[in-house]
Amino acid sequence: MDYKVRTRVKQIVVDEAVPVGTDVTVLGLARTVRRSKEVAFIMVNDGSCMQDVQGVIDNPDNYPELEKILTGAAVRMKGTLVESQGKGQKFEIAVQSLDLIGEADATYPLQKKRHSFEFLREIAHLRPRTNTFGAVNRMRSRLAYAIHKYYQERGFFYIHTPIITASDCEGAGELFRVTTLDLDNIPRVDGKINWDEDFFASEAFLTVSGQLEGELLATALGDIYTFGPTFRAENSNTARHASEFWMIEPEMAWAELDDDMDLAEDFLKYLFRYALEECGDDMAFFGKWIDKELIGTLESVVASDFERITYTKAIELLEKSGQKFEYPVQWGVDLQTEHERYLTEKTFKKPVIVYDYPLDIKAFYMRVNDDWKTVRAMDVLVPRVGEIIGGSQREERLDVLQEHMKRKGITDYEPYSWYFDIRRWGSMPHAGFGLGFDRVVMYITGMANIRDVLPFPRVPRWAKF
Repeated sequence: MDYKVRTRVKQIVVDEAVPVGTDVTVLGLARTVRRSKEVAFIMVNDGSCMQDVQGVIDNPDNYPELEKILTGAAVRMKGTLVESQGKGQKFEIAVQSLDLIGEADATYPLQKKRHSFEFLREIAHLRPRTNTFGAVNRMRSRLAYAIHKYYQERGFFYIHTPIITASDCEGAGELFRVTTLDLDNIPRVDGKINWDEDFFASEAFLTVSGQLEGELLATALGDIYTFGPTFRAENSNTARHASEFWMIEPEMAWAELDDDMDLAEDFLKYLFRYALEECGDDMAFFGKWIDKELIGTLESVVASDFERITYTKAIELLEKSGQKFEYPVQWGVDLQTEHERYLTEKTFKKPVIVYDYPLDIKAFYMRVNDDWKTVRAMDVLVPRVGEIIGGSQREERLDVLQEHMKRKGITDYEPYSWYFDIRRWGSMPHAGFGLGFDRVVMYITGMANIRDVLPFPRVPRWAKF
């Protein structure tokens, strides 16, 4: 059999790109089979879109394989595309031949009924076959394409930063260690682990961010972006945390904080607009079955001019709000989700960019303001979630950078010598931000748990499949 000669279901039912009367071959999984003495109906889905295509089989007794085709079976269906005589579909296939390629018996877990997301996480290898998770995975693919399209069309270069690194990007999170040492016989010198005996002759970790390396490439190439996996060994069992996730991190040379905020706002709007305009079939599903307010929320964000306020102003507004927060508000504390949502949902009723955060709660690489109390950091906050992007103008002045690190207790400069070099030779203003891909997929689809937008989630005490 030639499995490459096929028509995708999307071409038939969504794009309507196949003329009536065309002979087609559909390869996919059987969703349902109904039969009477005179006629049988088989619904087939190939994963290319949300919808199934119906095959109509006259004289089903001439198709003995029908008896073996149950929900989940892989089939090959050939026939002629015709206008449907029934309700629920515009086209159907008048079947001329039907082959059972891969059997599925009655123990197949995804029978025609609703399954809880908790149950489906236990069978993550099968859940992409469901409507919800098929749509989630298609959205991941389309949005990944949109990200590359956005940056490539604007002259950014796509770079690959290390997965294995000796840098922790200073406090970005707990690290997964990478080692080939025999854990039953760890070499030691003076009671301490002898890392010189390890594969890289030094400590190594899975990356938590490609930012520091991204800065180096930006100073050479101008504008760059990374888009790849990152890892954090935080023992956080929340709906928004995963141990392995994907990050988009643009970095721009010759850019300051205003440029960073402009890019972040434009980028978010582009992704939301792309989802609404280019992924209508799947977005309609999410809007109907996952979150009925989803489409309106995304359209509102796209139509908004993001409010921009300083951290100091944000604290003032929260203090004067009269709202009782679980976490008290005062200048110097980091904003919590409840504060961020209040600003976006109650105060401004649209996305907000908060900038110039206290120096003490932000990382060493952020550009210090003249007051030495705040840094050129910014967070983009959106309704219903809070922070979705975090970024900053980077500190390009070597002496200020080293003084900032010293105040934060970082006195061993040797591991950062390479990072200092781009401040030592040909320094320039530069800025960037990070956007968690999986969290933006959650926002666009309305899915409430990050475990349900990652194909195979990695979270504390769970690394199956």
